[in-house]
Amino acid sequence: MKFVDEARIEVHAGKGGDGAVSFRREKYVPRGGPDGGNGGRGGTILARADRNINTLIDYRYKRIFRAQDGKKGQGKQCAGRGADDVWLRVPVGTIVRDRATGVLVADLTNHEQVAVLARGGKGGLGNVNFKSSTNRAPRHATPGTPGESRELYLELKVLADVGLLGMPNAGKSTFIRAVSSARPKVADYPFTTLNPGLGVVQVDIARSFVIADIPGLIEGAAEGAGLGHQFLRHLARTRLLLHIVDIAPVDPHTDPVREARAIASELKRYDSALHRKPRWLVLNKADLVGAGDRSRLVGEFARRLRWKGPIFLISAATGEGCRELCFKIMAFLEGRP
Repeated sequence: MKFVDEARIEVHAGKGGDGAVSFRREKYVPRGGPDGGNGGRGGTILARADRNINTLIDYRYKRIFRAQDGKKGQGKQCAGRGADDVWLRVPVGTIVRDRATGVLVADLTNHEQVAVLARGGKGGLGNVNFKSSTNRAPRHATPGTPGESRELYLELKVLADVGLLGMPNAGKSTFIRAVSSARPKVADYPFTTLNPGLGVVQVDIARSFVIADIPGLIEGAAEGAGLGHQFLRHLARTRLLLHIVDIAPVDPHTDPVREARAIASELKRYDSALHRKPRWLVLNKADLVGAGDRSRLVGEFARRLRWKGPIFLISAATGEGCRELCFKIMAFLEGRP
């Protein structure tokens, strides 16, 4: 299935039915009073978060959603039938904004959470509602109110505790395969990951966290280089970022320190709040570095990058250091030192 994480739709709620003007007409009742019923309410359009959906592709091709109008009231105080509501299923993590004003309409972060996107109009009042001791034969009713109409922007931000950052081929997909049951594509060429992926890391029986893998960034992503910034939104809800760096690149002219700086720069250009999130440096492909050179390499890398935060050396291909890193992540998410 094609991954779609944004969509633009129109929603049009139904109009309320008009109230009726009617009078009781029966044999032997020469002066029956008013008996016009109320109109039915118009259909409302609602969204429901569903954890069984992971893309907004349903709203890429069908963009206009209309609810039916309420029925008119009738005589004998019969109210018009209310219209059925229209339900839109969206993935958990969907944000809904009004396109005209940019105002947040809903942030659906829980399974089965419901939000009203466009409220249906109220039914009009029949003339039976206007009778009184001084007006025994009212000849007017109120029309139904129109339903709301909106143009909306849907944006999906996946829900994960930890997000992976890094250049293409840094080993992000290999890492998520090593620590979870997720099986993203792994190959020896860049941009093997084209869509965000999630994996659940089970630390022990009762403790786990969700990790998100997004396509790799390259320098110039802000100008659209590579896949640009289009998937960085999926890191907005994470609590921790893991910056994966290829410590032993195949190209001898590639400088891992320069690449790490480039990723940090692109992150800051995209969103300063995302740049301020807790970020750990993870040096990958330790299996390609001699055992005697590892401490020196890590120290030199941190010194050149002027890195003061946590730094880890792992090998996602062999699993070395991955389990220990997962325990550290779990402790951080639980608020333990």
